[in-house]
Amino acid sequence: DPAWGSAFGWDELSAVTDDIERTLNIGPTEPSVAGANNELLAIGAQRLGLEHRPIERNVNGCEGLGRCLQVCPNGHKMSMDRTYLSRAAALGARILTGARVIRVASNRVEFVDVTSQTRQVVSARAVVVAASAVQTPALLLRSGAKHRGIGRGFMAHPGASMAGRFAQEVDVWTGATQGHEVIGLRKQGIKFEALGFDLAIGASRFKSVGQALTRDIEDMGHWAHWGAAIRAQSQGRVRPTRIFGGSSSVSVTYELGPADMAKVRRGVAVLGEMMLAAGADFVTPGVHGFDEKVDDPARMRMLDANGPLDPRAYAMVLTHMFSTCRMGSSPDQPVALDFSVRGLPGVYVADSSVFPSNTGVNPQTSIIAMATLCGRRLVV
Repeated sequence: DPAWGSAFGWDELSAVTDDIERTLNIGPTEPSVAGANNELLAIGAQRLGLEHRPIERNVNGCEGLGRCLQVCPNGHKMSMDRTYLSRAAALGARILTGARVIRVASNRVEFVDVTSQTRQVVSARAVVVAASAVQTPALLLRSGAKHRGIGRGFMAHPGASMAGRFAQEVDVWTGATQGHEVIGLRKQGIKFEALGFDLAIGASRFKSVGQALTRDIEDMGHWAHWGAAIRAQSQGRVRPTRIFGGSSSVSVTYELGPADMAKVRRGVAVLGEMMLAAGADFVTPGVHGFDEKVDDPARMRMLDANGPLDPRAYAMVLTHMFSTCRMGSSPDQPVALDFSVRGLPGVYVADSSVFPSNTGVNPQTSIIAMATLCGRRLVV
């Protein structure tokens, strides 16, 4: 939509982004805390001639404790509770936890306190919904929004992972979580990252049981875990549903087409090649119908050329969801360029559901930027 360029000027976007990066102390991962998992990814990419770099992360004084997915025990992660929520509370914001929102309107929010199981209503001058590309459209539809575009156009970044066994100690649960990325195939819609797993997630990749599983777990320190994120073009749909007891639930329908599955297949193959190039004894692709273990890069290239395109053959996750309440100047888009929901006066959306498509990169800064712009337009 060309009107985006008029609604959100480059200078304004740059200024907002710069402020976010200062607030969250976003910067490249320091080599001193990278850890072996990230260092090996850099080695593998370098040997294959793929462009790579440290990931920029929101940390302050990181010690490489590998706990970013849970909580940093020393408070070095610049998460929302330490930054924007604290700032909002200092300015008088009232933060409610354990509130399950039922519906919204132009001047109120109706919710259930999950502790007391009481239904309550909060009055508001305006209501801003930022509940993700899944829950935001579901909430708007439950609230009476009629625009046919709400919930349609669901997009995401599917991801597949690879595990590789190295002779050296890797200790994937230490070092910077997701501290390095490979961007050499970004133009093909594929980005690679090191993955920081705890012991439980790492053990879930083993197919063994009993004593064999015990031996595998004892060897976990030698395993590296990396992932491939796909900028998929496939689209799906989000619908609110009902489950037993009248509680609300959400149904997401999404299927990857052949072109996106070709990216997934290539991503898995290149992950294996990078691991072997970095010195892995062998890798475990986790592709149904393919080799359980691979120690020959040529075999990974055969997967890229002839591997399955059936999504059921791959173990995948979906991250970074977008586009279920797309913003635009056309009445065909459910959200206008001032963030207001068409057909639901006084209600606004400020999350990744307003994005016109997926971004192909981790969207945290972009989401915060759009939320900041929404807030500024509401208080003017």
